[in-house]
Amino acid sequence: MTLTEGQRVGKDRVGWRPDRLREQREAHGLTLERAGERLRQVAEQAKLKGIPAANPQTLWQHEQGEVYPGPHYRRAYCLLYRATEPDLGLRTALPGEETSFKLTPMDDRLNGSHVLAVERAIHRIAPGSGDADHLAALQQRIIDAWKRRHTGGDPHRPVLILVGGFAGSGKTELARFFVQLTGWPLLDKDPLTRPLVEKLLVALGGDPNDRHTDLYRTQVRPVEYDCLMQSAMANIRCGISTVLSAPFIAEMTDAAWMQRLTNRAGSLGVDAFPVWVRCDEESMREYIGFRSAARDAWKLSRWEDYMSTIDLDLRPAVPHLVVDNRLGAAVSLADQARQAMGAMYA
Repeated sequence: MTLTEGQRVGKDRVGWRPDRLREQREAHGLTLERAGERLRQVAEQAKLKGIPAANPQTLWQHEQGEVYPGPHYRRAYCLLYRATEPDLGLRTALPGEETSFKLTPMDDRLNGSHVLAVERAIHRIAPGSGDADHLAALQQRIIDAWKRRHTGGDPHRPVLILVGGFAGSGKTELARFFVQLTGWPLLDKDPLTRPLVEKLLVALGGDPNDRHTDLYRTQVRPVEYDCLMQSAMANIRCGISTVLSAPFIAEMTDAAWMQRLTNRAGSLGVDAFPVWVRCDEESMREYIGFRSAARDAWKLSRWEDYMSTIDLDLRPAVPHLVVDNRLGAAVSLADQARQAMGAMYA
């Protein structure tokens, strides 16, 4: 049997225990056929991208260790079995990672476990620098906003959250999670500006999928971010808390840029919170490959060249918060919390 590159990566995955998937399936009293049906159901309910086909043969290959599950399968398995990836033997736990906890049963809406699931997911946010303690209040702000969505009113000042990180780090998923909790609007750079960026690149004689040449960096990228930030300012002038999702690599590492934004937002009575999503190289490559976006073709075809331009230890130049999404840990917790909320509000 010839293994694809993704399968070879899986074979070498530290902590992979394929037998755990079979144990979980049998403990839930599911056949391979029924487990496949349930996987598709939970993926559809969670609106995951790339609903898994989940045929019995594929599930059997996962359980036998012949094929390592892709990201859509792993997320669906975690939702189906209400467990984390380390619980399911899909990887080794990160240092200090909480891997086992009970969530609200699907028919139990009164015991408050959904609150615990949300709080544990939100506490993946941590101060990213020694002088960022005052930013830790963002955790409580998000939780309060989530609770108050159903009771009305929010006594806090509006907030502007900038969720940044390298391509494939999981920042869009985390930003969407914040939005689902709080009800605040999301401004995601790619869908907001992509039509403009592609047409501008073509008008300038470039490739519409270019995201790496000087043409893009010097003539197009500044316009792209200007559109994003002007849209954000339109919201905060109205006192509307807003979540932004974009790499923000140059912006968050520019103390002067961040200070100008903080001052401008503050003059409008809005608090600005930079949030950095930390990830590992293997997970980023997997995420980027899975989403199959044309703008990522250069990265994937020249991965070593692309990684030579990236410093995984890079952090914002100002006090900030960090979400640790190495090995997809934070996204997995967000999925669990979303599932708990779905049980609560179904």
